[in-house]
Amino acid sequence: MSYLKLDVTKTKGFYDEKVYLDLEKEIYKSYDTLRNKNGLGNDYLGWLDLPLDYDKDEFRRIKEAAKKIKSDSDVLLSIGIGGSYLGAKSAVEMLKPYFGTNKNGVEVIFVGNHISSTYIADLKDYLKDKDFSINVISKSGTTTEPSIAFRIFKDLLIEKYGNDAAKRIYATTDKKKGALKTEADALGYQEFVVPDDVGGRYSVLTAVGLLPIACAGIDIDSMMEGALTAHKDYNVRDINKNDAMKYALLRNVLYKSGKKLEMLVNYEPKLIYFSEWWKQLFGESEGKNNKGIWITSASFSTDLHSLGQMIQQGERTIFETVISVEKPEREIKINKEESNLDGLNFLAGKDISYVNKMAMEGTMLAHVEGGVPNIRVTVPEISAFTYGYMVYFFELACGISAYTLGVNPFDQPGVESYKKNMFALLGKPGYEEMHDELVKKLK
Repeated sequence: MSYLKLDVTKTKGFYDEKVYLDLEKEIYKSYDTLRNKNGLGNDYLGWLDLPLDYDKDEFRRIKEAAKKIKSDSDVLLSIGIGGSYLGAKSAVEMLKPYFGTNKNGVEVIFVGNHISSTYIADLKDYLKDKDFSINVISKSGTTTEPSIAFRIFKDLLIEKYGNDAAKRIYATTDKKKGALKTEADALGYQEFVVPDDVGGRYSVLTAVGLLPIACAGIDIDSMMEGALTAHKDYNVRDINKNDAMKYALLRNVLYKSGKKLEMLVNYEPKLIYFSEWWKQLFGESEGKNNKGIWITSASFSTDLHSLGQMIQQGERTIFETVISVEKPEREIKINKEESNLDGLNFLAGKDISYVNKMAMEGTMLAHVEGGVPNIRVTVPEISAFTYGYMVYFFELACGISAYTLGVNPFDQPGVESYKKNMFALLGKPGYEEMHDELVKKLK
């Protein structure tokens, strides 16, 4: 019995049965390719059995480092971009209180994921009267955005702590080589490893994500237990018992049937950054060779007041995957007012979560009737266990889906295009000829 429930009944009538049956065969082939590790990008499959065979000694060191950071710091700066940032950010936002931090955690602030001078300057001001540590996360140590941030906040750390600054820097980087590895070895930063066989968008359950997550006061043991449970639940070659296979199948069936855009929908704001992580996972894995479902996200009921019209009556090329949480963390009832000027006394005595649930049910019905198929992913609650479970579910489904689509799920060749242009325009050595060409284009 799976911890997560997948409901695909609201996709019926949106595809031809032959398309379903043909793609079902392809899903089995893709599942076999993934499990047998003989497909494109198979040298990046370390995440597949990670919940079972992760480095237990490093995991222990992560918890020890988090304990030290929580004892001597008010803030942990997590410096990284892409997969070195989104996974941890999604977990922290999902599993901390809406306001403030966990009682046994520090404030985790993410930087190095953009190039905003104002954000960085404001953050420097914010840290002036706070004790802080840095976790810099980069396999190479030369990625532009985090490298800029690391330079600036490393200087601030040295200014505040002098010779003790190095004791407050934690480097998550390549095991053997790279600029950050060289610096960490030379200056004595505590080091954690970005595994060679785990790509960035699949790396949240490695040191890449686990150190900042642990510093936020989140139970990473429970998180890994959730991932391990999912690993066991979905290690079965039967589409009727494996919801990761079924989700991958329905995505591809709807894609083949003209539904080119998938929107991940939540009804709990804590899941907004989980959606951001999900978008990188599927977008970077499938968007190749002029193929791939375009992925986006929404937070309801908020976005029903801005995107609702387009979803209900716009071009019929969309389907929704809805994350439903059965039990809210906290509950609050709606009160009765004698004047009833807002007309809401019919809700008096009801839990707000009940209203939220009815909004979800009503919206799903309206959207399906309006031509938008819906897939529902239901989890019992928001917890560290649930987070680990969902991460593994979506990672596995993504690998299967991408292979079914006919692309390598584990590379991202298109990401380099903007970087080359940026380097040339900035005058990086070796890009002189390209610089002149681009300047002409900009005129």
